[in-house]
Parts: sequence; C-alpha cells; structure tokens
Amino acid sequence: MNANANPHPEESRHSTREPGHVALVGSGPGGAELLTLRGAELLRRADVVIPPREPGAEELSPFRQELLALCSEDVSVVEAADCGGDVETLVLSRAREGLRVVRMYSGDPLFGCRGGELVAACKEAGIEVEVAPGVSSVTSVPTFGGVPLLGDGVPELRILHARPHGGKEVDWQESAAGDAPLVILGADAPAGEAVEHQGPGFDVVCKSLIAAGRPATTPVAVVRAGGTTRQTTVTSTLARLVAELKSTDAKNHHVTAPALMIVGAPVARQADLSWYETRPLFGWRVLVPRTKEQAASLSDQLRNYGAVPEEVPTISVEPPRTPQQMERAVRGLVTGRYQWVAFTSVNAVKAIRERLESYGLDARAFAGVKVAVVGEATAQAVRDFGIQPDLEPPQDAQSSKGLVSVWPPYDAEIDPIERVLLPRADIATETLAAGLDGLGWEIDDVTAYRTVRAAPPPQPVREAIKGGGFDAVLFTSSSTVRNLVGIAGKPHNTTAIAVIGPETEKTAIEFGLRVDVVAPKASVSALAEALSEYGAAKRREAIDAGKPVLKPSQKRRGRRRKL
Repeated sequence: MNANANPHPEESRHSTREPGHVALVGSGPGGAELLTLRGAELLRRADVVIPPREPGAEELSPFRQELLALCSEDVSVVEAADCGGDVETLVLSRAREGLRVVRMYSGDPLFGCRGGELVAACKEAGIEVEVAPGVSSVTSVPTFGGVPLLGDGVPELRILHARPHGGKEVDWQESAAGDAPLVILGADAPAGEAVEHQGPGFDVVCKSLIAAGRPATTPVAVVRAGGTTRQTTVTSTLARLVAELKSTDAKNHHVTAPALMIVGAPVARQADLSWYETRPLFGWRVLVPRTKEQAASLSDQLRNYGAVPEEVPTISVEPPRTPQQMERAVRGLVTGRYQWVAFTSVNAVKAIRERLESYGLDARAFAGVKVAVVGEATAQAVRDFGIQPDLEPPQDAQSSKGLVSVWPPYDAEIDPIERVLLPRADIATETLAAGLDGLGWEIDDVTAYRTVRAAPPPQPVREAIKGGGFDAVLFTSSSTVRNLVGIAGKPHNTTAIAVIGPETEKTAIEFGLRVDVVAPKASVSALAEALSEYGAAKRREAIDAGKPVLKPSQKRRGRRRKL
C-alpha cells in the first residue's frame, strides 16, 4: 500500500476503465468487522481512499490499519488533513481522472456527517456516486455499552447533537420535556477544559437538562470510544455525572474520545446488560511473538476475549543450509525406510510437505508409515495434509516428554522396521530423540528448517515492551523467549507473562521473568484461554475488593520484572 506517495496510479491500469466513481463508505463506530460487505467491496476496488478522521486518531490506529488492509496494495491513501481543508475538490478531481475514490466516514455518511454535501457535488458534476451506509453510533454505541434504547414500554427516543455543524443551537427546554430517553452527540469535557471546535461540556448539558425540568436523579451514561477496545462506560445521574467522570478518569489514567451521552430510564439496565467491556481481556494490548501467518488463529481467539493482539515476529524460519538430509529423508519415506515419523512442530510438517510437493508427491508417500505428533496444532497441520496421526501425547502433557511417555518400545518381533524419522528445527531440544533412543529405536534426526532471529521491531514497540505498554506477552516456545529478549529487551515488571508449557516457563525464569500463566497443555489455543482465565480472575478480584478494574499497563511503577 502506498500512503500519500503516489496519488496518480499508473495510467495503464485505467486504459480501459469507465469514468471515475465516488463512493461514500460508512465505517461504523469501531472495528473493521462492523464494516458492511458492500463497504468492504468498495474499498477493495478503490484507487484512492480518504480514511475517516477521528478524535484520538492515534488510539484508533489499529482500526484504521484493519480498514486499509482491505484495500489493494497500490491504493493511494490521502489523509483528509492533507487536502488543505477541501476534501470535496480532491475527490472530484480524482474522479474526473477516471479513478475510483472512496471517502470514508465514521458511523454513517448521511447521519451526523457531511456526506450529503459530497453527494450533491458529485451529482452536480455528473460523476457517478454511491453511498454505502454504515452502522450508526446512535444505535450501536449504546448497544456496545449495554444500554437498551427502545422497548420495556419506552415508545420514543430523541436524538440531539450538542455541537451541530450549522443552524440553531439545541433547545434544552424543549428537549427535556417529557421523559423520552435522549441520545446526545457532541458533548465533551467539562467547561474550562474545552478546546477549539469542542461542543458544550457534560456539565453544561447536565445543568441545562436539570434547569429545563429533568430530575437531578435521572440516570445518565457516557460511552467513550464506543465500539473500540478503548471503550469506557460511566453511569451516574445528571447531578453526579461530572464528578463521576473526573473520578473515573483519575483511576483509569486516560480519557478516551469521542463520547456519546445517554439520558433516561434505559441507563438503569446498563449494569445487568454490559457485555462488551466485561470480556476477560477487554482492551488488553497483547504481544504475540509470531509471524502474522502463524498468529492468525491465536490473534482471532484473543480478539474474541476483547484483547488487541499485536504480532511481533521473533524468529524467521529458513530452509536448511544444505538439502541433502531432507532429500534422503524423502527418499526414505518413499522406499519404506521408516516405521515412524515424529512431528514436533507445525513448521516441521510444513517443511516435509513442501519438500514432498516439490517432487510431485503428496500424503500417499506416508503409506505404511505411522505418524506421531507432539500437540494439537501439529496434529491439525498433519490432518490438513490428509494424514490422521497415529500417536499423540495425553491432553495434559502435550510436549516431547509427554510423547515419549506413550511411545511404545521397539520390539524386534512385532516391529518390521526400527527406524524413526525426526524432522525438526536446528535448535530443537534433545528430549524426544533421547527418549526414543532409550526405548530402543534408531533415530534419523534431520534438520528440516532453521530458526533465525528476526530483526528488532520498530522503536515504539521496543519501548512499549520495556516500558509496560503491553498488558501481556504470550511465549509459545523457549526460542521466542530468548529471541524477544534479544531483539527488544525484557518485558516490564507489570506485564503479564503467559507461556505454553513447563519448558518455556523454565526458559522464561532463567531470563529473569516472573511467569503468571502456564497453559495446561501445549497448544496456542489453550495458552490464549489460560490468559483469558487469568484476566477474568483479576477482574473478579478487583470488583470483589471494590477497586477499579485496571489493565496491567495501567499499573506501571517504572521497575523491571523480578522474580
């Protein structure tokens, strides 16, 4: 993707293209998963994209990255702030050049946004225009906050914008009439803390509603950064809201934006219906020291727990320096040299599979050979290749040691072949090879791939690791511990350390880390689940003690982790 670098994609791409096209795409209130299918399709086809401009853009940058990841690699990304205040002119000029332009809006382009002005301009200029509606913050943010807007005998809802783009100001006297719930957009910090172009403070809104006749005890909620993993919801009354917000901000050490205010009886149900912010790892920034390809399923699982995973590769998987060993191993599989093949990692399965396929072979090369695997992830990789594993360790001991514990000893009378193929990394431990040797088997220990330390991550990531910017780090092997510390330094003492098994735990302790979570079995899924259980337990402890629920990164004290 080329951001702000090449505003004019190569003309050859458009030599047969129809006239330009403008699409207004509503991005919804938060994550890219709330984007409509039509919106995603328009992004994929776009030549030029103008992302949504949000308050607190740095905090929402992961969301922007998710959106832009849907675009083609050569898309031109133009920031609205770089248009000299005239986005409309830029959009029209690019469209006249025959380009497909997408202008994105938070929420819905025609609800509380100025999308209507761009639609009118396109129609006047004779340019084809389309609007892909987005999920509006008016309905979605209360849902993310656990506030039901209609129902339970509530027939009416009023929507107000405390900071309108133009026209008359809000008539609070009229708005406060009756008891219909109010959804208020555009309110901001208390008076005295306002910044340029900011709307009336929450204190002004509350005082205005009370003065206009709403009882001071009316329930009210403020949902900040709704639909994102930085969402915070504060519930109170009109009389006490401002004090409650100040107290909450002091406890949580940060203020998130934008904010939506809900006034009325439905707020009373928020405590019972809160579902988003109560997820066990809500808002946790979790470092996953694996490549994006390796971390895909793990990151998805962490997101389901409410976390914000960040993949930071610590190793690079490379082929062996010389191919002779692997060539002999493949010939041995085909010619019946082995009784068993033992896989101790997904990378080992991948290396053997790629070597076989390079010779035009497939899973049939394993005919007559028994296959053993060290854990669930490796077993799934073998199944994906079309092979059903014959031997796995117990669920509570998925490791090389656990596999040795269930491996049958060699018996010359019933075993036609005594040889085992063990394809593995160049730095793998000797546990399995030594154990099988002790059971009487002959081992062909083959280097299937090399693990090379990855380049250091960007400086902001290194600073976050050492400074407590991450809430948790997941270590999926001993090598990830060694390599992460080597390229980025030790995690901060407040960061939760989660490891995949006893061997990884031992390595972490050797490096001076205090281990908080050990997966009950050697699988990344179990590791993520164990971390979620740890987060849930910490949440319960805080609630039972009457303390605010804080993430580990909110407890920094400036010291490094010690045993």
